[in-house]
Amino acid sequence: MKKWAIAAAALLLLSGCSHKDQAQVTEKKESIVEKAVEKQAEKPEYPYYYPLTGKGSQSSTAGRAIAVMINNFPAARPQSGLNKADIVYEILAEGDITRFLAVFQSEKPANIGPIRSARDYYIELAKGLNALYIAHGYSPEAKQMLDNNYVDNLNGMVYDGTLFKRSKTRKAPHNSYITYENILKGASLKHYSMDKSPPSYTFLSEKDSKDITGNDAKSVKITYSNGGTSNCSYVFDSSLGKYKRFNGNEQTVDLDTKAPVLLDNILIIEAVHRTIDSKGRRDIDLTSGGKAYLLQMGKINEVNWKNRNGLIVPVKDGKEVPLVPGKTWVNVVPTNPGLKQSVSIGAQ
Repeated sequence: MKKWAIAAAALLLLSGCSHKDQAQVTEKKESIVEKAVEKQAEKPEYPYYYPLTGKGSQSSTAGRAIAVMINNFPAARPQSGLNKADIVYEILAEGDITRFLAVFQSEKPANIGPIRSARDYYIELAKGLNALYIAHGYSPEAKQMLDNNYVDNLNGMVYDGTLFKRSKTRKAPHNSYITYENILKGASLKHYSMDKSPPSYTFLSEKDSKDITGNDAKSVKITYSNGGTSNCSYVFDSSLGKYKRFNGNEQTVDLDTKAPVLLDNILIIEAVHRTIDSKGRRDIDLTSGGKAYLLQMGKINEVNWKNRNGLIVPVKDGKEVPLVPGKTWVNVVPTNPGLKQSVSIGAQ
């Protein structure tokens, strides 16, 4: 009987150890699984990301950017292709009329325009992006730069009626258009490589984009002149998490598809403007940096801007401020009168 009791106790002890060991093994397996899940979560969601939008893709995002001069005269509105631009720079040309440099890399619109003439400061921006530059016409300063092959380019002065087509529904000089297909044909004719990608902005993660702080900025109006020809505004749509753009009361949409321009970042910078001839052409300093506003997710922050090897970027306390993944619009206003007088912010 005593021997039997000892054997039973030993069996019970072994059984207890077995359950304990099994629990430890199970716990270890669960720990391994949890770590694997955490590691998987840390992996990028996509293998590739577009350099100018920060948006992910399952296929390669490499490829050269195309920078197109687009007309913003009232008779040229609505334009074609703006809703697919990764970045648009809006800067005064002559008088109170702005022009756009629309940069395409992640998306390729079928039709782009109306195309307008080149200015030297737009060429500098295209150069900083390593972009193929598209324009129809030029200022004297711009012509010299293009004639000297400062930047790879296609110009409507050379290819009017071939690569560039005239719309029958609009009057010159507001009727020059080019297709993306013809841009590629022109690049092939001139033996331009379309392989090298533009430099990349710094971007927030999708999660961090939702935690942006700052003062409320549900709307913003930019005044370029008392006449108001090029005055524009942006209104934040909280349901979309994006800004809509307007010229006056007219929303900026695509001529062909009616798709609206929707923006994730609005960078408003002030730069020194200097009139250089009797026609009102300007020299604009886009290299020295200065004051800026950055609007994201309905919030506004005062920042500075700097030219990082040709790329205009927001900075604060010496560090580059990341952008929300998506599309960006850059408005350039003169230092005189400056940001405070040119920009009106609405919190509602």
